Amino acid sequence: MSNPLSKYLSTVKPEDANPSFVAYLANLTKTAEVLPEISASIVKEFKDQRNNLKLIASENFCSLSCQLTMGNLLTDKYAEGFPSHRFYAGCDNVDDIEATGVELAKKVFGAEHAYLQAHSGADANLIAYWAILHERVGNKVLKELGDKKINDLDSDQWLEFRKALGNQKLLALDYYSGGHLTHGYRFNVSAQMFDAYSYGVSKETGLLDYDQIEKQALQIKPTILLTGYSAYPREINFRRMKEIADKVGAVFMVDMAHFAGLVAGGVFKGDFNPIPFADVVTSTTHKTLRGPRGGLVLCKKEFAEQVDKGCPLVIGGPLSHVMAAKAVAFQENLTSDFKTYASKIVENSRALAAACIEEGLDVLTGGTDNHLLLIDVRPFNINGRQAEASLRECGVTLNRNSIPFDPNGAWYTSGLRVGTPAITTLGMGKEQMKEIASIIKQVLSATSSPRLKSGKTSKTKFTIGDETRLEAKSRVVTLLKQFPLYPELDLDFLEKEFLVGNSNTK
Repeated sequence: MSNPLSKYLSTVKPEDANPSFVAYLANLTKTAEVLPEISASIVKEFKDQRNNLKLIASENFCSLSCQLTMGNLLTDKYAEGFPSHRFYAGCDNVDDIEATGVELAKKVFGAEHAYLQAHSGADANLIAYWAILHERVGNKVLKELGDKKINDLDSDQWLEFRKALGNQKLLALDYYSGGHLTHGYRFNVSAQMFDAYSYGVSKETGLLDYDQIEKQALQIKPTILLTGYSAYPREINFRRMKEIADKVGAVFMVDMAHFAGLVAGGVFKGDFNPIPFADVVTSTTHKTLRGPRGGLVLCKKEFAEQVDKGCPLVIGGPLSHVMAAKAVAFQENLTSDFKTYASKIVENSRALAAACIEEGLDVLTGGTDNHLLLIDVRPFNINGRQAEASLRECGVTLNRNSIPFDPNGAWYTSGLRVGTPAITTLGMGKEQMKEIASIIKQVLSATSSPRLKSGKTSKTKFTIGDETRLEAKSRVVTLLKQFPLYPELDLDFLEKEFLVGNSNTK
């Protein structure tokens, strides 16, 4: 019986077959042979992403080359260790792949050392934390104990070593001011392994106050001074932060997961490029970097040996197929096209912020310097959760987000985080940003919070008229038809062949 791949190939001449579509079809066809529901869900997700505006600041669309690099036998490999220093035999080819990725990462960012194995940004931060603790604290204790190795410590010495590593001080950007869960948020392991402190933004300006951060650092004297953000719309002066770190003897660490693509693309320069100033830099490899989901650690040579011990320090076997995709993405990051793309991310973000302000929306700090902006939805008498859900019903996908000094807390929130990486990948520009701002305003203006029997307004439910919903969704579809996601893929064909219930997937 014919399968979807053979059906497609029978309709075109061999020389006219689209390699990307053939590869995608082959992948889905093999998956459907085992579990057709999974193939169907993949197609449905593709349809969802093609028909909804993706404004989530932490998401993007990686290239099909990057995607397809992950679907191979490299997933079967165990490769604990690092290139030429493995705990398993038979890792020669993984050594080549990882070494290539490491060199490309160093070239992309101008870093002294790179470590590709982190599975995520959270893993990258844990590896960085423990590498710093071992290099700056653990090695000092071992020297005091007679230059011993960890395995040579007796029970009392091991307890002393562990106590020294524990309860070290971390000073990082507050979660509610745009920091990240892994930067000392109390429900995260980072706050439970460190004596964690946070600095915030100015209540008047919504911006970082470096003089205030310096005062805090002088008082706290942290082991690690960390900066970086998941929801701060402005640049950070890394030279100034490094000066503060040096003044208090702290290791300066930067989490650039959100803006790594802006560093790689040369948009963040001089004092706003963390690489020359930070001792350790962590990142994800997706988001603005537009690679596969994964993590990355860059560091000065002082910390290289400890960072390379990410396994067994924090993680187990690396994901070799993902490291291969990271290498592909880094090669893409080195192109002039990517540099143009990175610049357009910020151009679009600023244009979207300006258009939102023109529409009368409350954009925090009055604009943005990077890939994201924050909107306070309280003027519409709704919270972030209601705004997020209402926009999603109208074809706009983004996330609710806490804003500084948020009265609604971290779950309901008072804000929306809006990002431009994905829509910039689609090819949208300033004119489309005006349309997106108009759609957001239209939906929020028509969204309300219903009253409960108690007389209070709901924090979860919302109402929006069918007319507005349909009109806004129509505007989204019209916009996206001009900028289709992966235009080389035939969605109609995929739906016909792979949706559950179709004869080909029973």
